[in-house]
Amino acid sequence: MYATYLRLGVPVWDGERAVIRAARGRLARSALRDPAWRDARKRFYREMLSHHADAQRLVAQFRL
Repeated sequence: MYATYLRLGVPVWDGERAVIRAARGRLARSALRDPAWRDARKRFYREMLSHHADAQRLVAQFRL
């Protein structure tokens, strides 16, 4: 899923909302509207936010 995060094209200094918006744009319409996929959507968003937080920590650590 890290490759999916990279394809979102969100700069590392952007906030969590930008990540969610970009991730939502990557999902199919059927996945967005189907209540059966709700837990899967939440997992996807959380994973994208986790990768984004890791990237922000890396940038802060190496002061890029």
